[in-house]
Amino acid sequence: MCIICFTKALGHVFKTYLRANYNFEFRSWPVDFRWDEAGGKDSSPGHRAASQTTAREGLLRSALHGGPRTTQCNYLRKMKQLPGQLVCYMVAHSLGRWLLYPGSLYLMQKALLPLLVKGQARLLEEFHGKRAKLVARDGNEIDTMFVDRRKSSGMEEEQRGKQLVICCEGNVGFYEVGCLSTPLEAGYSALGWNHPGYAGSTGLPFPQNDANAVDVVIQYAICRLGFRVQDIILYGWSLGGYTATWAAKTYPELGALVLDATFDDLLPLALKVMPKSWTKLVVRTVRQHFNLNVAEQLCRYPGPVLLIRRTEDEVTTTRISAVDQLADIRSNRGNELLLQLLKYRYPEVMSWEGEAGGRHRVGGLQKKTPPRSVPGKGGAPARHWLRASNPRQEEAVCRRFEVDDDWCVSKLQGYKSCLGGEDSFPWRVGKDVTPRRRQQLALFLARKHMKNVEATHWSLLLPNEFQMPWKL
Repeated sequence: MCIICFTKALGHVFKTYLRANYNFEFRSWPVDFRWDEAGGKDSSPGHRAASQTTAREGLLRSALHGGPRTTQCNYLRKMKQLPGQLVCYMVAHSLGRWLLYPGSLYLMQKALLPLLVKGQARLLEEFHGKRAKLVARDGNEIDTMFVDRRKSSGMEEEQRGKQLVICCEGNVGFYEVGCLSTPLEAGYSALGWNHPGYAGSTGLPFPQNDANAVDVVIQYAICRLGFRVQDIILYGWSLGGYTATWAAKTYPELGALVLDATFDDLLPLALKVMPKSWTKLVVRTVRQHFNLNVAEQLCRYPGPVLLIRRTEDEVTTTRISAVDQLADIRSNRGNELLLQLLKYRYPEVMSWEGEAGGRHRVGGLQKKTPPRSVPGKGGAPARHWLRASNPRQEEAVCRRFEVDDDWCVSKLQGYKSCLGGEDSFPWRVGKDVTPRRRQQLALFLARKHMKNVEATHWSLLLPNEFQMPWKL
Protein backbone atom coordinates (compact mmCIF):
# COMPACT_ATOMS: atom_id res chain seq x y z
CA MET A 1 0.00 0.00 0.00
CA CYS A 2 2.84 2.39 0.92
CA ILE A 3 4.56 1.64 -2.37
CA ILE A 4 1.35 2.44 -4.30
CA CYS A 5 0.86 5.73 -2.40
CA PHE A 6 4.50 6.67 -2.94
CA THR A 7 4.19 5.94 -6.68
CA LYS A 8 1.04 8.08 -6.97
CA ALA A 9 2.65 10.94 -5.06
CA LEU A 10 5.76 10.75 -7.20
CA GLY A 11 3.64 10.78 -10.36
CA HIS A 12 1.73 13.83 -9.12
CA VAL A 13 4.97 15.70 -8.34
CA PHE A 14 6.44 14.78 -11.72
CA LYS A 15 3.24 15.87 -13.48
CA THR A 16 3.24 19.21 -11.62
CA TYR A 17 6.91 19.77 -12.46
CA LEU A 18 6.31 19.11 -16.16
CA ARG A 19 3.29 21.39 -16.21
CA ALA A 20 5.22 24.23 -14.57
CA ASN A 21 8.02 23.90 -17.12
CA TYR A 22 5.53 23.65 -19.95
CA ASN A 23 3.62 26.74 -18.77
CA PHE A 24 6.48 29.16 -18.61
CA GLU A 25 8.76 27.79 -21.30
CA PHE A 26 6.08 28.45 -23.89
CA ARG A 27 8.56 28.99 -26.72
CA SER A 28 9.35 25.27 -26.70
CA TRP A 29 5.74 24.39 -27.52
CA PRO A 30 4.87 23.35 -31.07
CA VAL A 31 2.76 25.78 -33.09
CA ASP A 32 -0.89 24.69 -33.27
CA PHE A 33 -2.15 27.24 -35.82
CA ARG A 34 -0.76 29.99 -38.03
CA TRP A 35 -2.58 33.02 -39.41
CA ASP A 36 -1.94 31.92 -43.02
CA GLU A 37 -3.54 28.48 -42.57
CA ALA A 38 -7.01 29.90 -43.16
CA GLY A 39 -6.97 29.04 -46.84
CA GLY A 40 -4.41 31.32 -48.38
CA LYS A 41 -1.89 34.01 -47.64
CA ASP A 42 -4.26 36.93 -48.13
CA SER A 43 -7.51 35.18 -47.25
CA SER A 44 -8.47 36.55 -43.82
CA PRO A 45 -10.59 39.73 -43.56
CA GLY A 46 -7.99 41.14 -41.20
CA HIS A 47 -5.32 40.94 -43.88
CA ARG A 48 -7.63 42.49 -46.47
CA ALA A 49 -8.47 45.37 -44.08
CA ALA A 50 -4.77 46.02 -43.51
CA SER A 51 -4.07 45.82 -47.25
CA GLN A 52 -6.85 48.32 -48.02
CA THR A 53 -5.45 50.72 -45.41
CA THR A 54 -1.98 50.41 -46.94
CA ALA A 55 -3.38 51.00 -50.42
CA ARG A 56 -5.21 54.15 -49.28
CA GLU A 57 -2.04 55.45 -47.66
CA GLY A 58 -0.14 54.78 -50.88
CA LEU A 59 -2.70 56.70 -52.94
CA LEU A 60 -2.54 59.56 -50.46
CA ARG A 61 1.24 59.70 -50.70
CA SER A 62 1.03 59.67 -54.50
CA ALA A 63 -1.41 62.57 -54.44
CA LEU A 64 0.74 64.56 -52.05
CA HIS A 65 3.91 64.13 -54.09
CA GLY A 66 2.46 65.95 -57.06
CA GLY A 67 5.56 67.90 -58.11
CA PRO A 68 9.02 69.14 -57.07
CA ARG A 69 7.65 72.17 -55.20
CA THR A 70 5.10 70.06 -53.30
CA THR A 71 7.78 67.50 -52.49
CA GLN A 72 10.07 70.19 -51.10
CA CYS A 73 7.30 71.66 -48.92
CA ASN A 74 6.38 68.21 -47.62
CA TYR A 75 10.02 67.49 -46.83
CA LEU A 76 10.42 70.73 -44.86
CA ARG A 77 7.18 70.09 -42.98
CA LYS A 78 8.31 66.58 -42.05
CA MET A 79 11.66 67.85 -40.84
CA LYS A 80 9.91 70.36 -38.56
CA GLN A 81 7.64 67.63 -37.18
CA LEU A 82 10.45 65.10 -36.68
CA PRO A 83 11.57 66.17 -33.14
CA GLY A 84 8.00 66.03 -31.85
CA GLN A 85 7.42 62.65 -33.48
CA LEU A 86 10.59 61.26 -31.93
CA VAL A 87 9.50 62.43 -28.47
CA CYS A 88 6.07 60.83 -28.97
CA TYR A 89 7.68 57.60 -30.11
CA MET A 90 9.96 57.44 -27.07
CA VAL A 91 7.09 58.21 -24.68
CA ALA A 92 4.83 55.63 -26.35
CA HIS A 93 7.48 52.88 -26.19
CA SER A 94 8.34 53.53 -22.54
CA LEU A 95 6.05 55.35 -20.10
CA GLY A 96 3.01 55.17 -22.39
CA ARG A 97 3.17 51.41 -22.84
CA TRP A 98 3.91 50.82 -19.16
CA LEU A 99 0.87 52.83 -18.11
CA LEU A 100 -1.51 51.47 -20.72
CA TYR A 101 -0.41 47.83 -20.57
CA PRO A 102 0.93 47.27 -17.02
CA GLY A 103 0.32 43.54 -17.35
CA SER A 104 3.27 43.32 -19.74
CA LEU A 105 5.74 44.46 -17.07
CA TYR A 106 8.04 41.75 -15.76
CA LEU A 107 7.52 42.70 -12.10
CA MET A 108 3.73 42.59 -12.50
CA GLN A 109 3.84 39.14 -14.09
CA LYS A 110 6.27 37.93 -11.43
CA ALA A 111 3.92 39.09 -8.67
CA LEU A 112 0.92 37.42 -10.35
CA LEU A 113 2.76 34.18 -11.14
CA PRO A 114 1.18 32.08 -8.34
CA LEU A 115 -2.31 33.21 -9.38
CA LEU A 116 -1.59 32.49 -13.05
CA VAL A 117 -0.35 28.98 -12.26
CA LYS A 118 -3.37 28.27 -10.06
CA GLY A 119 -5.82 29.70 -12.62
CA GLN A 120 -4.35 27.72 -15.49
CA ALA A 121 -4.35 24.49 -13.46
CA ARG A 122 -8.06 25.07 -12.74
CA LEU A 123 -8.86 25.56 -16.43
CA LEU A 124 -6.93 22.43 -17.42
CA GLU A 125 -8.14 20.09 -14.67
CA GLU A 126 -11.64 21.28 -13.76
CA PHE A 127 -12.81 22.44 -17.19
CA HIS A 128 -10.57 20.20 -19.34
CA GLY A 129 -9.22 23.20 -21.22
CA LYS A 130 -7.01 22.95 -24.27
CA ARG A 131 -4.00 25.25 -24.45
CA ALA A 132 -2.65 26.18 -27.87
CA LYS A 133 0.01 28.36 -29.44
CA LEU A 134 -1.03 30.52 -32.39
CA VAL A 135 1.26 32.60 -34.61
CA ALA A 136 -0.09 35.98 -35.74
CA ARG A 137 0.84 37.73 -38.99
CA ASP A 138 3.46 39.84 -37.20
CA GLY A 139 5.20 36.70 -35.92
CA ASN A 140 4.03 37.05 -32.32
CA GLU A 141 3.12 33.80 -30.56
CA ILE A 142 -0.29 34.03 -28.88
CA ASP A 143 -1.09 31.95 -25.82
CA THR A 144 -4.71 30.68 -25.88
CA MET A 145 -7.01 28.49 -23.79
CA PHE A 146 -10.15 26.80 -25.17
CA VAL A 147 -12.89 25.11 -23.16
CA ASP A 148 -15.40 23.08 -25.21
CA ARG A 149 -18.96 22.91 -23.90
CA ARG A 150 -20.67 21.64 -27.05
CA LYS A 151 -21.41 18.26 -25.47
CA SER A 152 -22.92 19.62 -22.26
CA SER A 153 -25.87 17.74 -20.79
CA GLY A 154 -29.26 19.43 -20.78
CA MET A 155 -31.06 21.37 -23.51
CA GLU A 156 -30.22 24.88 -22.30
CA GLU A 157 -26.61 23.99 -21.49
CA GLU A 158 -26.18 22.34 -24.88
CA GLN A 159 -27.56 25.35 -26.72
CA ARG A 160 -25.21 27.66 -24.84
CA GLY A 161 -22.29 25.31 -25.36
CA LYS A 162 -22.72 25.52 -29.13
CA GLN A 163 -21.90 29.22 -28.92
CA LEU A 164 -18.28 30.26 -28.51
CA VAL A 165 -17.43 33.36 -26.47
CA ILE A 166 -14.03 34.82 -27.39
CA CYS A 167 -12.80 36.87 -24.44
CA CYS A 168 -10.69 39.99 -24.92
CA GLU A 169 -9.04 40.87 -21.61
CA GLY A 170 -8.26 44.29 -20.14
CA ASN A 171 -4.85 45.86 -19.69
CA VAL A 172 -4.10 43.89 -16.51
CA GLY A 173 -6.13 40.84 -17.52
CA PHE A 174 -4.87 37.34 -18.26
CA TYR A 175 -7.11 34.51 -19.40
CA GLU A 176 -5.92 32.48 -16.40
CA VAL A 177 -7.57 34.89 -13.92
CA GLY A 178 -9.62 37.25 -16.12
CA CYS A 179 -13.04 37.56 -17.67
CA LEU A 180 -12.84 34.10 -19.33
CA SER A 181 -14.39 32.57 -16.21
CA THR A 182 -17.64 34.56 -16.59
CA PRO A 183 -19.01 33.04 -19.84
CA LEU A 184 -17.39 29.73 -18.92
CA GLU A 185 -19.32 29.41 -15.68
CA ALA A 186 -22.45 30.61 -17.51
CA GLY A 187 -22.28 27.48 -19.67
CA TYR A 188 -20.79 28.77 -22.94
CA SER A 189 -17.81 27.40 -24.81
CA ALA A 190 -15.03 29.90 -24.22
CA LEU A 191 -11.74 30.87 -25.87
CA GLY A 192 -9.32 33.15 -24.05
CA TRP A 193 -6.05 34.66 -25.23
CA ASN A 194 -3.32 36.82 -23.74
CA HIS A 195 -2.13 40.13 -25.16
CA PRO A 196 1.30 40.09 -26.86
CA GLY A 197 3.88 40.34 -24.09
CA TYR A 198 1.51 38.89 -21.46
CA ALA A 199 2.40 35.54 -19.81
CA GLY A 200 3.04 33.02 -22.62
CA SER A 201 2.41 35.43 -25.51
CA THR A 202 5.44 37.05 -27.13
CA GLY A 203 5.93 40.53 -28.58
CA LEU A 204 4.85 43.95 -27.29
CA PRO A 205 1.27 45.07 -26.58
CA PHE A 206 0.42 47.78 -29.09
CA PRO A 207 -2.97 48.29 -30.81
CA GLN A 208 -1.90 46.81 -34.17
CA ASN A 209 -0.27 43.81 -32.47
CA ASP A 210 -3.47 43.25 -30.48
CA ALA A 211 -5.50 43.41 -33.71
CA ASN A 212 -3.23 40.82 -35.33
CA ALA A 213 -3.60 38.61 -32.27
CA VAL A 214 -7.40 38.63 -32.17
CA ASP A 215 -7.46 38.08 -35.95
CA VAL A 216 -5.57 34.78 -35.69
CA VAL A 217 -7.67 33.77 -32.66
CA ILE A 218 -10.88 34.13 -34.69
CA GLN A 219 -9.38 32.23 -37.62
CA TYR A 220 -8.34 29.47 -35.21
CA ALA A 221 -11.89 29.28 -33.82
CA ILE A 222 -13.38 28.97 -37.31
CA CYS A 223 -10.84 26.82 -39.13
CA ARG A 224 -9.51 24.57 -36.37
CA LEU A 225 -12.14 24.47 -33.63
CA GLY A 226 -15.00 24.24 -36.14
CA PHE A 227 -17.34 27.03 -34.96
CA ARG A 228 -19.54 28.85 -37.43
CA VAL A 229 -18.95 32.60 -37.64
CA GLN A 230 -22.52 33.37 -36.56
CA ASP A 231 -22.06 31.22 -33.43
CA ILE A 232 -19.11 33.29 -32.19
CA ILE A 233 -19.69 36.04 -29.62
CA LEU A 234 -17.05 38.61 -28.73
CA TYR A 235 -16.74 39.67 -25.09
CA GLY A 236 -14.48 42.66 -24.47
CA TRP A 237 -13.70 43.87 -20.96
CA SER A 238 -12.20 47.33 -20.35
CA LEU A 239 -9.28 47.84 -22.78
CA GLY A 240 -10.36 44.63 -24.49
CA GLY A 241 -13.21 46.64 -25.99
CA TYR A 242 -10.76 47.89 -28.62
CA THR A 243 -9.79 44.43 -29.89
CA ALA A 244 -13.39 43.20 -29.63
CA THR A 245 -14.74 46.08 -31.75
CA TRP A 246 -11.85 45.75 -34.22
CA ALA A 247 -12.71 42.09 -34.71
CA ALA A 248 -16.44 42.86 -34.92
CA LYS A 249 -16.06 45.42 -37.72
CA THR A 250 -13.56 43.15 -39.51
CA TYR A 251 -15.86 40.10 -39.23
CA PRO A 252 -19.37 41.66 -39.46
CA GLU A 253 -21.03 38.20 -39.66
CA LEU A 254 -20.08 37.45 -36.03
CA GLY A 255 -23.06 36.53 -33.86
CA ALA A 256 -22.94 39.24 -31.18
CA LEU A 257 -20.76 41.70 -29.30
CA VAL A 258 -20.72 42.29 -25.52
CA LEU A 259 -18.65 45.21 -24.18
CA ASP A 260 -18.13 45.37 -20.43
CA ALA A 261 -16.77 48.45 -18.60
CA THR A 262 -15.26 49.93 -21.75
CA PHE A 263 -15.07 53.43 -23.24
CA ASP A 264 -15.62 55.35 -26.46
CA ASP A 265 -12.12 56.79 -26.85
CA LEU A 266 -8.89 56.52 -24.85
CA LEU A 267 -7.96 60.22 -25.00
CA PRO A 268 -10.36 61.62 -22.32
CA LEU A 269 -9.24 58.92 -19.88
CA ALA A 270 -5.56 59.58 -20.64
CA LEU A 271 -6.00 63.32 -20.09
CA LYS A 272 -7.68 62.59 -16.75
CA VAL A 273 -4.62 60.90 -15.23
CA MET A 274 -1.80 62.92 -16.82
CA PRO A 275 -0.60 66.42 -15.79
CA LYS A 276 -2.34 69.28 -17.59
CA SER A 277 1.01 70.63 -18.74
CA TRP A 278 1.42 67.44 -20.79
CA THR A 279 -1.84 67.84 -22.70
CA LYS A 280 -0.34 68.45 -26.16
CA LEU A 281 2.12 65.58 -25.77
CA VAL A 282 -0.62 63.23 -24.52
CA VAL A 283 -2.96 64.10 -27.40
CA ARG A 284 -0.26 63.59 -30.00
CA THR A 285 1.05 60.35 -28.47
CA VAL A 286 -2.41 58.82 -28.10
CA ARG A 287 -3.49 59.74 -31.61
CA GLN A 288 -0.28 58.47 -33.22
CA HIS A 289 0.41 55.33 -31.17
CA PHE A 290 -2.60 54.40 -29.00
CA ASN A 291 -5.63 55.52 -30.99
CA LEU A 292 -8.16 53.20 -29.36
CA ASN A 293 -11.17 54.48 -31.30
CA VAL A 294 -13.70 52.03 -29.85
CA ALA A 295 -16.84 54.02 -30.77
CA GLU A 296 -15.77 54.46 -34.39
CA GLN A 297 -15.16 50.73 -34.77
CA LEU A 298 -18.37 49.80 -32.96
CA CYS A 299 -20.49 51.79 -35.41
CA ARG A 300 -19.09 49.68 -38.25
CA TYR A 301 -20.45 46.44 -36.77
CA PRO A 302 -24.07 45.72 -37.82
CA GLY A 303 -24.85 42.90 -35.37
CA PRO A 304 -26.43 42.76 -31.89
CA VAL A 305 -24.60 44.80 -29.24
CA LEU A 306 -24.84 44.91 -25.45
CA LEU A 307 -22.96 47.51 -23.41
CA ILE A 308 -22.48 46.73 -19.70
CA ARG A 309 -21.98 49.85 -17.59
CA ARG A 310 -20.69 49.45 -14.05
CA THR A 311 -22.32 51.98 -11.76
CA GLU A 312 -19.28 52.19 -9.45
CA ASP A 313 -16.65 52.20 -12.20
CA GLU A 314 -13.72 54.33 -11.07
CA VAL A 315 -11.65 53.88 -14.24
CA THR A 316 -13.92 54.80 -17.17
CA THR A 317 -15.33 57.88 -15.44
CA THR A 318 -13.65 61.28 -15.73
CA ARG A 319 -15.15 63.02 -12.68
CA ILE A 320 -15.68 62.35 -8.99
CA SER A 321 -19.02 63.20 -7.39
CA ALA A 322 -18.78 66.08 -4.92
CA VAL A 323 -21.53 64.55 -2.77
CA ASP A 324 -20.09 61.12 -1.91
CA GLN A 325 -16.59 61.31 -3.46
CA LEU A 326 -17.41 58.31 -5.67
CA ALA A 327 -17.19 57.98 -9.45
CA ASP A 328 -19.75 60.22 -11.17
CA ILE A 329 -21.81 57.94 -13.40
CA ARG A 330 -22.72 60.90 -15.61
CA SER A 331 -19.07 61.12 -16.72
CA ASN A 332 -18.77 57.41 -17.56
CA ARG A 333 -17.33 57.14 -21.09
CA GLY A 334 -19.67 54.23 -21.74
CA ASN A 335 -22.43 56.86 -21.96
CA GLU A 336 -20.78 58.44 -24.99
CA LEU A 337 -20.22 55.00 -26.48
CA LEU A 338 -23.95 54.26 -26.29
CA LEU A 339 -25.01 57.65 -27.66
CA GLN A 340 -22.63 57.44 -30.62
CA LEU A 341 -23.88 53.94 -31.45
CA LEU A 342 -27.56 54.96 -31.30
CA LYS A 343 -26.93 58.18 -33.20
CA TYR A 344 -25.32 56.20 -36.02
CA ARG A 345 -27.89 53.39 -36.12
CA TYR A 346 -31.04 55.48 -35.53
CA PRO A 347 -30.24 59.06 -36.65
CA GLU A 348 -33.91 60.15 -36.88
CA VAL A 349 -34.65 59.00 -33.35
CA MET A 350 -31.45 60.60 -32.01
CA SER A 351 -31.77 63.59 -34.36
CA TRP A 352 -31.04 66.38 -31.88
CA GLU A 353 -27.36 67.28 -32.28
CA GLY A 354 -27.40 68.77 -28.79
CA GLU A 355 -27.75 65.41 -27.03
CA ALA A 356 -24.17 65.96 -25.77
CA GLY A 357 -24.81 69.68 -25.36
CA GLY A 358 -25.66 72.34 -27.95
CA ARG A 359 -23.09 74.56 -29.65
CA HIS A 360 -23.11 78.29 -30.31
CA ARG A 361 -20.61 80.96 -31.22
CA VAL A 362 -19.35 83.60 -28.81
CA GLY A 363 -16.83 86.09 -30.09
CA GLY A 364 -15.92 83.89 -33.05
CA LEU A 365 -15.27 80.84 -30.83
CA GLN A 366 -17.46 77.77 -30.71
CA LYS A 367 -18.80 77.20 -27.19
CA LYS A 368 -20.56 74.16 -25.78
CA THR A 369 -23.73 74.52 -23.71
CA PRO A 370 -24.88 71.92 -21.18
CA PRO A 371 -27.49 69.42 -22.34
CA ARG A 372 -31.11 70.41 -21.76
CA SER A 373 -34.41 68.69 -22.24
CA VAL A 374 -36.09 69.84 -25.43
CA PRO A 375 -39.56 68.53 -26.31
CA GLY A 376 -39.58 66.26 -29.32
CA LYS A 377 -35.89 65.46 -29.36
CA GLY A 378 -34.79 61.88 -28.75
CA GLY A 379 -31.43 62.60 -27.17
CA ALA A 380 -32.90 64.14 -23.97
CA PRO A 381 -34.62 61.03 -22.52
CA ALA A 382 -31.54 58.91 -23.27
CA ARG A 383 -29.40 61.41 -21.35
CA HIS A 384 -31.86 61.38 -18.46
CA TRP A 385 -31.75 57.60 -18.31
CA LEU A 386 -27.93 57.58 -18.40
CA ARG A 387 -27.88 59.72 -15.25
CA ALA A 388 -29.72 56.99 -13.33
CA SER A 389 -27.43 55.02 -11.02
CA ASN A 390 -29.88 52.38 -9.74
CA PRO A 391 -32.97 50.45 -10.94
CA ARG A 392 -35.36 52.71 -9.02
CA GLN A 393 -34.10 55.82 -10.84
CA GLU A 394 -34.17 54.01 -14.19
CA GLU A 395 -37.80 53.03 -13.64
CA ALA A 396 -38.70 56.60 -12.69
CA VAL A 397 -37.31 57.90 -15.99
CA CYS A 398 -39.28 55.29 -17.95
CA ARG A 399 -42.50 56.22 -16.14
CA ARG A 400 -41.87 59.90 -16.81
CA PHE A 401 -41.67 59.36 -20.56
CA GLU A 402 -44.39 56.65 -20.55
CA VAL A 403 -42.40 54.19 -22.64
CA ASP A 404 -44.63 51.64 -24.42
CA ASP A 405 -42.36 48.65 -25.12
CA ASP A 406 -44.94 46.86 -27.28
CA TRP A 407 -45.41 49.87 -29.54
CA CYS A 408 -41.64 50.38 -29.87
CA VAL A 409 -41.06 46.75 -30.86
CA SER A 410 -43.94 46.87 -33.33
CA LYS A 411 -42.62 50.09 -34.92
CA LEU A 412 -39.10 48.72 -35.29
CA GLN A 413 -40.30 45.38 -36.66
CA GLY A 414 -42.52 47.15 -39.16
CA TYR A 415 -39.60 49.22 -40.43
CA LYS A 416 -37.37 46.15 -40.62
CA SER A 417 -39.93 44.23 -42.67
CA CYS A 418 -40.08 47.10 -45.16
CA LEU A 419 -36.33 46.79 -45.72
CA GLY A 420 -36.62 43.19 -46.84
CA GLY A 421 -33.30 41.38 -46.64
CA GLU A 422 -31.30 44.62 -46.65
CA ASP A 423 -31.43 45.66 -42.99
CA SER A 424 -28.02 47.29 -42.58
CA PHE A 425 -27.71 50.49 -40.54
CA PRO A 426 -28.40 53.39 -40.38
CA TRP A 427 -32.19 53.10 -40.12
CA ARG A 428 -34.51 56.03 -40.86
CA VAL A 429 -37.18 54.77 -38.47
CA GLY A 430 -38.89 57.47 -36.39
CA LYS A 431 -39.10 60.09 -39.09
CA ASP A 432 -42.90 59.88 -39.32
CA VAL A 433 -43.80 59.69 -35.61
CA THR A 434 -44.77 62.34 -33.07
CA PRO A 435 -42.12 63.97 -30.86
CA ARG A 436 -43.39 62.04 -27.82
CA ARG A 437 -43.11 58.72 -29.64
CA ARG A 438 -39.60 59.60 -30.73
CA GLN A 439 -38.66 60.15 -27.10
CA GLN A 440 -40.06 56.76 -26.20
CA LEU A 441 -38.12 55.08 -29.00
CA ALA A 442 -34.88 56.70 -27.87
CA LEU A 443 -35.35 55.56 -24.29
CA PHE A 444 -36.44 52.06 -25.35
CA LEU A 445 -33.33 51.63 -27.54
CA ALA A 446 -31.02 52.93 -24.81
CA ARG A 447 -32.40 50.36 -22.35
CA LYS A 448 -32.05 47.52 -24.85
CA HIS A 449 -28.44 48.34 -25.75
CA MET A 450 -27.09 49.03 -22.26
CA LYS A 451 -27.32 47.17 -18.96
CA ASN A 452 -26.30 48.59 -15.59
CA VAL A 453 -24.44 46.40 -13.11
CA GLU A 454 -23.67 47.46 -9.55
CA ALA A 455 -19.94 46.75 -9.50
CA THR A 456 -16.52 48.38 -9.61
CA HIS A 457 -14.25 48.26 -12.64
CA TRP A 458 -11.92 45.52 -11.41
CA SER A 459 -14.44 42.95 -10.16
CA LEU A 460 -15.35 40.04 -12.42
CA LEU A 461 -18.85 39.94 -13.85
CA LEU A 462 -21.03 37.27 -12.23
CA PRO A 463 -22.19 34.43 -14.53
CA ASN A 464 -25.87 35.39 -14.13
CA GLU A 465 -25.02 38.97 -15.19
CA PHE A 466 -23.56 37.81 -18.52
CA GLN A 467 -26.25 37.72 -21.18
CA MET A 468 -26.64 37.88 -24.93
CA PRO A 469 -27.54 41.21 -26.59
CA TRP A 470 -31.10 42.09 -27.50
CA LYS A 471 -32.26 41.05 -30.97
CA LEU A 472 -35.27 42.51 -32.72
